[in-house]
Amino acid sequence: MNIEIKVITNAKKREIFREGIGLKIRLISPPVEGKANEELIGYLSDIFGVKKSEVKIIRGDKDRRKLVSLPVDEAAIERVASKTTTVTTG
Repeated sequence: MNIEIKVITNAKKREIFREGIGLKIRLISPPVEGKANEELIGYLSDIFGVKKSEVKIIRGDKDRRKLVSLPVDEAAIERVASKTTTVTTG
């Protein structure tokens, strides 16, 4: 499933929220040398229980708004987003 994600970098803690038809994710890493993208892929992999290699940034590699491919269904996204998953350390 492809999902639109708005990424906020340099946050104090990791969080995920539902925003319209997509997700809003706060990350701890700065948007330098792909660190935020690496953190995004790892974070999505952890919270959805999929391999990192299965999470792909389709569009927006250098943008706040990204289109990401995840091997999950809408119900899984709703479950995760409704919990407002927060992780403070990497």
